[in-house]
Amino acid sequence: MKSLRGNSITSYVVEHLDPELGPWSTLEYRSIAQESAKAGVRFFLSSVPRNISLPPELRDLECLIVEHLSVEELFQDEKGRVCLLDPAAAVELSPEDGTKFDVFLFGGILGDDPPRDRTSELRKKGFSGRRLGPIQMTTDTAVRVTRTVVQQKVPLKDIPYIDYPELKIDKHESTEMPFRYIKSADGSPCMPEGMVDLIKADSEKGFGDLL
Repeated sequence: MKSLRGNSITSYVVEHLDPELGPWSTLEYRSIAQESAKAGVRFFLSSVPRNISLPPELRDLECLIVEHLSVEELFQDEKGRVCLLDPAAAVELSPEDGTKFDVFLFGGILGDDPPRDRTSELRKKGFSGRRLGPIQMTTDTAVRVTRTVVQQKVPLKDIPYIDYPELKIDKHESTEMPFRYIKSADGSPCMPEGMVDLIKADSEKGFGDLL
């Protein structure tokens, strides 16, 4: 079985909990991979079913490590290194956790609306848990926030957020995103490239169909 012991590079792991890989997840995973490469960290996508064919947007990303094994198998002897980002955790993530853990685990998709608590599938495996606050985030936002806290040492309360942003679909219609995002320098929610276009194109379907 794989062991990643001895490698001090911080790793971010999204345990893919869906039998499929839709366009929403694809854009989020691509964004996480690209930002991870810039930050000098590793990004694992674990528990990917063998029958899933990766879309072109993910296929050629050298910074994306796709694993068919579960995170429990990957780190079976090293659970103490793993921090599960869990909305139900009693303790919030802090900059000090960057020295306590070097693997940060996310149950995709965190951004379900309404929340389905799929993180519970990982919670029962015994990983230490930390919370990112009271409001649901998309998976890429959760990774971005975690990286800001544990690597840049910015406390959760000091990160600029925008909650439930309203996106203009056209001059007559808008839609409210039911999540928390990091606020960009221009005041807009920080989203993966192509996400706004995807939301506009599929606004009539509802978020469940996008995920």
